[in-house]
Amino acid sequence: MKKILAPLIMMLGIGTVSAEAPKPLLWKVSDKDNSLYLLGSFHMLKPDDYPLAKSTDLAFEDAEQLYFELSPEEMNNPALGQKMAQAAMRTDGKTLQQSVSPETWKKFEAHATERNLPPANFQAFEPWFVALILSVTEMQKSGLDTTLGLDKHFMDRAAKAGKPAKGLETGDSQIAIFDSMGAKQQEQYLLDILDDSSDMKAKIDELHDTWRKADDKVLFDKMAMEMREKYPELYQSINPDRNKAWLPKLEALLKDNKTDDVMVVVGALHLVGEDGVVKMLKDKGYKIERMK
Repeated sequence: MKKILAPLIMMLGIGTVSAEAPKPLLWKVSDKDNSLYLLGSFHMLKPDDYPLAKSTDLAFEDAEQLYFELSPEEMNNPALGQKMAQAAMRTDGKTLQQSVSPETWKKFEAHATERNLPPANFQAFEPWFVALILSVTEMQKSGLDTTLGLDKHFMDRAAKAGKPAKGLETGDSQIAIFDSMGAKQQEQYLLDILDDSSDMKAKIDELHDTWRKADDKVLFDKMAMEMREKYPELYQSINPDRNKAWLPKLEALLKDNKTDDVMVVVGALHLVGEDGVVKMLKDKGYKIERMK
């Protein structure tokens, strides 16, 4: 499960209790006129993950506008969750139980029943959606809160400061990534989560500790590469392909003389490693500075 869950958590986001401010995964990308501050995010955190490092606050203060994976309007719209559930509704006339192996169903039934989640409530959905629901449920049981996520934090600050905030992509494009998974891949994703649910908290804590240390090498080498090895198509869709799609938009912000400095807050794995946005911009010849 770690091979699939860990990278997805980096995009869904998690946090654990800590006394000190986390070290930021923060880069400054510059051309002759403008700068982009790229911040690696978790989308669910705990109160002890705040306050943030001073360099992160300074980047926000310097930026005239912000970009996120999704715009605040779409991210905060309840319709987004409804659209995801609608996309996950089965259209093949089968139930969830009929679409997975008896072994997978037995494990799911036991897992759900133990957590007072009626298995019958999931019968109409595809495995990828069920897997996401189970993951988020475990995160919430651990005290993780979407209202404390790094994205939400800066969306709220931008609104209060009157700074424009936009999205690099749409909710429809994110949903399509999961909804396009094949049947075998979906079942494997669900099975991975069920198999390791007993020690999910330990894996989440390890992942969060790596993020707090801002260890970009470990995040990519140990976590992203594990996902790429086991789920190459999903990894390609969820990370490199999206990074490449964002690149022209980020370059346009750097090249636009009418645009002031911009802060970009996206899932941490989108920034690190050989497939990350930071390397892509470096390869384009932009000046890159890691901020501590």
